[in-house]
Amino acid sequence: MLVNIHKHAGALFVMLMLTLLIPVQAQTLSLQQCIDSALVHNKNLEINKNNIRISEERHKEVVSNLIPKVNINSDYKYYIEQPTQLVPMSMLGGAEGKYKEVQMGVPHNITANVQVTVPLFNAQVFGNMKTTKIATELSGIQHRKTEEQLYYEVSNLYYNAQVMEKQIAYIDSNLINSRKLHKNIKLLYEQLMVKKSDVDKVELDIMQLETQRETLNDKLDQVMNTLKFMMGIPMETDLRVEKNIRLIANANYMVRTPLDIQLLQTQNKLLNSELTTIKNSRLPSLVLFGSYGKLGYGYDKKPNDFLDFYDVALVGIQLNIPVFNGTSTQRKINQKRMEITNNRLQSDSLDEQMNIQRKNAHNQKTTALQTVYNTAEQIKLSQKIYDQTILQQKEGTATLTDVLMADNSLRTSQQNYLVAVVDFLKADLELKKLTGNITTK
Repeated sequence: MLVNIHKHAGALFVMLMLTLLIPVQAQTLSLQQCIDSALVHNKNLEINKNNIRISEERHKEVVSNLIPKVNINSDYKYYIEQPTQLVPMSMLGGAEGKYKEVQMGVPHNITANVQVTVPLFNAQVFGNMKTTKIATELSGIQHRKTEEQLYYEVSNLYYNAQVMEKQIAYIDSNLINSRKLHKNIKLLYEQLMVKKSDVDKVELDIMQLETQRETLNDKLDQVMNTLKFMMGIPMETDLRVEKNIRLIANANYMVRTPLDIQLLQTQNKLLNSELTTIKNSRLPSLVLFGSYGKLGYGYDKKPNDFLDFYDVALVGIQLNIPVFNGTSTQRKINQKRMEITNNRLQSDSLDEQMNIQRKNAHNQKTTALQTVYNTAEQIKLSQKIYDQTILQQKEGTATLTDVLMADNSLRTSQQNYLVAVVDFLKADLELKKLTGNITTK
């Protein structure tokens, strides 16, 4: 039994050591996985969610103005000098039209009461309720717009990383070809069949390719770090993108109302609500109020010292009718009307711009897709010509210049292909955004 325990312990130790020694594999994520991570961890989205909550609280604050208010008031006053009243002398049997100064009251005065106010009608409160509700809707659209921008930026970074990976793969393939060529040219030089300058040309070509690879790797690291930041994951995470670039050629996007247009439309609703609220400020307001409390009077001198309390209760209705406040209300109305006009003009202009941009993006996508197909065929043909030229060079029927020209033609085809892929992805992403489909899976 003891032997079995030691065997199991030894096996666990070996497994642990193997786990520590085996390098951690880089995590390859799809575009959607990167977007999902960004939606969870991105700080700007969290700020927008808080803005929505703030708007909801503001709406609740306005609604609370319709709830009855209860206040408790209390105060104590000690009169060092009693207030002086003028009393007609006729009340005391004196002459008419003459008055006598009399100090009335006691030095100690205490009041304590409960006041209740119930708003019965206030057009401005109802207007503000509608306005804050629209403002909450506006915050929601702004949050979705931030999400849309996040989709756009993460997608752009992801596509850039994929294209750079493809560029590096092409460079690696070209390096293999150039090193093979260098080996062959070096053998021919040793046999005095080519000049030293031919060897130097191939070596220079290899050095240039290696430099390009280092530069691209550095740029790729920068793109990946930015992508990690957008996703909200640690910089030390070993992250990779999918090598296969997906080109969806036959995607037909149904045109939805873009968020930029929705934003302006909701702003128009908000401005009209604010205009109505300003106009309603001219309407009367009605408040029901009531109060119950105690009045205390005290005298602290002998022989009649006392402190007595008396009930006080009242109810009433207060009507407030705005009559004239200068011309400030009318000026506010005029300003708001001009803001509404500007909003409508912006919406019309933006709609026209987006129609043109949608057409341009669609045409660019179609052209880029055809270019992708053409350049892909050119790469195959260039590779075939390069292979044939290498064979001819080995047979002595082609010069080094012919090989370098064939190699340059292959690289040009590869570069044209990548440019076409970038144009297609950019146009497709732009078309998704302009048709309101960028956040749809």
